[in-house]
Amino acid sequence: MATRPASPDRDPHPHPNADADAAATAGTGDLGGLFRLDGRVAVVVGAGRGIGRACALGLAAHGAEVVCADHQSDWAETTATAIRDDGGSARAVVVDILDQASVDALSDAVGTPHVLVVTPGVNVRRALLDYTDEDFDRVVDLNLRGTFRLLQVFGRTMAAAGTGSIIVFSSIRASVVEPGQGVYAATKAGGVQLVRTLAAELGPAGVRVNAIAPGIVETPLTEQIKADPDWAKAYADKSVLGRWARPEELAGPCVFLASDASSFVTGSELMVDGGWTAVDGRYTPPL
Repeated sequence: MATRPASPDRDPHPHPNADADAAATAGTGDLGGLFRLDGRVAVVVGAGRGIGRACALGLAAHGAEVVCADHQSDWAETTATAIRDDGGSARAVVVDILDQASVDALSDAVGTPHVLVVTPGVNVRRALLDYTDEDFDRVVDLNLRGTFRLLQVFGRTMAAAGTGSIIVFSSIRASVVEPGQGVYAATKAGGVQLVRTLAAELGPAGVRVNAIAPGIVETPLTEQIKADPDWAKAYADKSVLGRWARPEELAGPCVFLASDASSFVTGSELMVDGGWTAVDGRYTPPL
């Protein structure tokens, strides 16, 4: 590969990604391999079901060695087995993000990954005036505090290594809300702000941090909605595409943010919502 000639005024303290920067500037990058993740380790938290499982499968399909982490060992192992059966490399690890010691143990077990994907979330659908302290703690502890623990622990190791991509799954509810979604929405908005802050703090160390905001996806979290035909149709109709998303449709955005294809993307919130947040209101006027 061609190299850039030395310059007498070259920075004596180059950025941790100086080699990648030089290759990009010289136009020597392999554009055909932008999305490949060969030789990289990706930790997917919540890999047992739904979006997390889809992301784990997608990352593995692009060459990553995937650590399938979940609070349910059988769910994690099922995903890891599916990856191995397809010729990929994966292992299952149990983690409880409500427990700091468990998160620390996950970090110790995997070392410093190249990619961290955070997908767990929980919701208690209830009007704010009816929320109990227990409801509030349940949603905030998992969605916000659990995410914070992962960002802090793996952010430290990635910063020390001088590289890494962290991807946090948020939601359209970080931007738009509806009755019964208040605390969930607050945690998702808070998660986006954690992403932006960490991107600012770790950018100089070569670590990228981004969020993905899905719309309505067919996952265990939305089973209550899917079971109600009127509710399910209303949500489908709100999307510009007129339907719900499938979990595997979130794998592509995840691979993008994990790979060199997004090497200059950090601090962003990628909307993957079928146009939900792009349209104005719920009525299409005659044109």
